[in-house]
Amino acid sequence: MILKWRKHNLNTSDHTLSIFALGGVNEIGKNMYVIQSSDDIVVIDCGAKFPDESLLGIDLIIQDISFLKENKDKIRALIVTHGHEDHIGGIPYLLKQLNMPVYATNLTLGLIELKLKEHGLLRQTKLLLIDEESIVRLGTIRTTFFRTSHSIPDCLGIAFHTPQGTIVHTGDFKFDFTPVDNQSPDIHKMAELGQQGVLLLLSESTNAERPGSTPSERLVGDHIVDAFRDAPRKVFISTFASNVHRVQQVVNAAIKTNRKLALVGRSMVNVVSVAIERGYLEVPEGMLIESREVSAMDPEKVAILCTGSQGEPMAALSRLSSSNFRDIEVLPEDTVILAASPIPGNERSVSRIIDNLFLLGARVIYGSGTVTGMHVSGHACQEELKLMLTLMKPKYFIPIHGEYRMLHQHRILAESVGVKSNNIFIVNNGDVVDIVDGKAVQTRSVDSGNIFVDGFGIGDVGNIILRDRKLLSEDGMLVIVTTISKSQGKIISGPDTISRGFIYGPESEELIKEVNESVRATINKTRDFNRNQRELKQNIKKSIEKLLYSRTKRRPMILPIIIDI
Repeated sequence: MILKWRKHNLNTSDHTLSIFALGGVNEIGKNMYVIQSSDDIVVIDCGAKFPDESLLGIDLIIQDISFLKENKDKIRALIVTHGHEDHIGGIPYLLKQLNMPVYATNLTLGLIELKLKEHGLLRQTKLLLIDEESIVRLGTIRTTFFRTSHSIPDCLGIAFHTPQGTIVHTGDFKFDFTPVDNQSPDIHKMAELGQQGVLLLLSESTNAERPGSTPSERLVGDHIVDAFRDAPRKVFISTFASNVHRVQQVVNAAIKTNRKLALVGRSMVNVVSVAIERGYLEVPEGMLIESREVSAMDPEKVAILCTGSQGEPMAALSRLSSSNFRDIEVLPEDTVILAASPIPGNERSVSRIIDNLFLLGARVIYGSGTVTGMHVSGHACQEELKLMLTLMKPKYFIPIHGEYRMLHQHRILAESVGVKSNNIFIVNNGDVVDIVDGKAVQTRSVDSGNIFVDGFGIGDVGNIILRDRKLLSEDGMLVIVTTISKSQGKIISGPDTISRGFIYGPESEELIKEVNESVRATINKTRDFNRNQRELKQNIKKSIEKLLYSRTKRRPMILPIIIDI
């Protein structure tokens, strides 16, 4: 399904530079940003977003790429800032419709390759390796890069040097000057860009509400080691699979406490395999064991690194907490560490898992990272966001990657370090900021919105289907089957009423009898139903809806089926 906002034609002149988001503003997830200089279009990131509880049955949310399809001949490349799902999750769906070269760093390319293999797209996609020293020419746009720190290795910020001026996209970042992999953010290159002049800055806003600075990832390592040492039996630790720095610190803790390590969860196995293969994880030979080997080992000699820190119902930690995992059990006095904070919206699912783990007798370490020391954010807090703004010294600023309150707070931070309020644009997905002769304006928009992925279906689930699913989940349904003589207009058999999720038939015989009598009466009243069977069905629905609501105060879905003989 496509939810569309305003639409205007975007016909840029040779002297126009245009910047807009197709996802990632006023939301967390499905990041996609577009730079257009004359007839050259560059796409930045192509992420996905996971559905909330209201989107029943939906697997994934991706961007509406109508604009890109209409301008496919102008697209020069997709550049990916890093390998998180909200930046790469939509790439297979994009490439199925538009073939374009994909530029990314080493680890990011490895994670993208996994997705393209699953979708059968790897052979037909041109993947190009970049790093912070690369220079990529894309038509009128010269692209350079600078290294940033985040919760996954190999992250880049991007500078687009155009005839109108330089546009900088920070990617996701924080300023970690003691990173686990010793790859510090390139603050000198950022300052150099600022000295040369930045026309417009797009900077992430995830932690714009949080004062201070984000602690270094290195601080988490000591807390993990202490927890491993204090654990009397098995240790389970759950974190984001993509947080390779955190995974390295788990490996280091296992080495220091003489424990073998089992990886549990498909995404954990895949990411660790790619990270080891490409040199981003150092794991001693013989350290990793299979999950089926855990039960045969002394419990104080083993640790399990698993997925599911966000309460996903089918992830490893959820299944372990409900004793529904084939090879491994959580037993009394085992230690379970949640080394990640719940993403907003996941709190209830995570709490349910924690409750189940306590019921199993486990020792559970959970809560915010500031309390347990087991997690630090990968995103910049207020002082770091102000540092980025100060280094870049942009004339214009667009806060991105965040919900509205985060974008608003980022605007205030920008004003506090000297960016003029009239030069700051808080935009919706699809809102175009045009820069003509050095002056930025926002007066038009392109198609944008959400496309729902449901199984193999892409965009074929819309509001009507979601409304029906919601109705079915709340009040159930009633199917009423009636066979009628086409020539005589009389009921031959039925009505037969079938209830699913509404009432239990054997205990509601009287109500079912009333429903059937109401259907008979409606059919007998309706004339010329052969010429307008739709009207007959509508009349049946109206009469039954009224009857059921008066008896039960519920509104199930009603499906009248008329069989003509």
